Amino acid sequence: MFSGSSCSALLSVNMRYLPNLLLAVLIWLMQIKWGLSQHEEDTTNYPDNNNNLSFQQLTIVTNSSENYFTMFETDFENFSVDYSTIPELCVKESNRQFHRWFMPTFYSMICFLGLTGNLLVILTFFFFKRLKTMTDVFLLNLSFADLLLTLSLPFWAANSMAEWALGMLLCKAMHTIYKVSFYSSMFILSFISVERYFVIAKAVSAHRYRSQAVLLSKLSSAAIWVMALIFSIPEMRYTTIVNKSCTLYSSRSDKLRVSIQSTQIVLAFALPLVIMCICYSSIIQTLSKSRSFERNRAIKVILAVVAVFLVCQVPYNVVLFLSTVVAAQGGPLGCDFDNNLLFATDVTQCVAFLRCCLNPFVYAFVGVKFRNDVLKLMKELGCMSQARFFRYTNGRRSSGAMDTETTTTFSP
Repeated sequence: MFSGSSCSALLSVNMRYLPNLLLAVLIWLMQIKWGLSQHEEDTTNYPDNNNNLSFQQLTIVTNSSENYFTMFETDFENFSVDYSTIPELCVKESNRQFHRWFMPTFYSMICFLGLTGNLLVILTFFFFKRLKTMTDVFLLNLSFADLLLTLSLPFWAANSMAEWALGMLLCKAMHTIYKVSFYSSMFILSFISVERYFVIAKAVSAHRYRSQAVLLSKLSSAAIWVMALIFSIPEMRYTTIVNKSCTLYSSRSDKLRVSIQSTQIVLAFALPLVIMCICYSSIIQTLSKSRSFERNRAIKVILAVVAVFLVCQVPYNVVLFLSTVVAAQGGPLGCDFDNNLLFATDVTQCVAFLRCCLNPFVYAFVGVKFRNDVLKLMKELGCMSQARFFRYTNGRRSSGAMDTETTTTFSP
């Protein structure tokens, strides 16, 4: 039996050498795991399987451990880390600040001008019952498509300024309305160019179907809206709220982004551009052979139509194409490139939205008869005095050629 003093002495000795014992066991386990080759005198002094250590053995192991950690510290001092291989955090605060003030400002301006112009077109059609030609039907549908987009712009402005707090239903509706109006507008512009081609370049053939023209235009418009709705199904399905923001894509390298943006570029830009170029180039060739004094003005209107489409759509689709390529490759190519791409996307998207304001002037108000009807409507609504109405309309009588159905789009 041990006395109390003997137990205390033994306990104090054990507590004294316990850290060295634990350190020795740790070194033993490290050597077994990594297969370190130590000197022969150190390896022969490791504890046996029964873990029975004498004070001499403990002293040898302790010295060995000190030598090992001294060597480890020396190696660590000579060790260097290549920080260039570690990816840096891309800071986008400047882009966020630009997005918060730039997008709402332009959205508000486009919304006001788009609502004013397209509402005037729609009211003029209904007030004077102008749906008498294919062009009239297409222009009315174009105004409805642009009006839908302008009505969604306040929600886009709210989403760019702060966190989305309007719920999932309005989030999906905002993206769906935008895409439906976008596709329908591009398709209608294509159909207008085809209709103008047959009326002017193929006048004899088009005259045979003049009685059925309005019915065909209504059926074509219905088909356009159905197609636009079908191509907008991804927005209905995949739009969600990510990080308190209403968005269609979960990341910059999302595979869904690649498929949707590729479809949009092909169907809503490349295809309409090809159709418009073919049709309007044929129309210009036909008009250049004519000796009518309205020929030059009509050609200028056609060039204005094509120029507006190119200026509004080409920059945005070029940036959209670059964004699609980057997403297909797995993500941004660098922080500076990514920030510049985001800046370009914001700017070119606002330029593309300007078509909502310009379409009424390029396609509707450019016609003399339509412009006079708009002025008459403003006079009836009390927005214009009788004297000013006569001053604007005096001496602007249209000739017989300008009273035809071709004047809606191509007369001055």
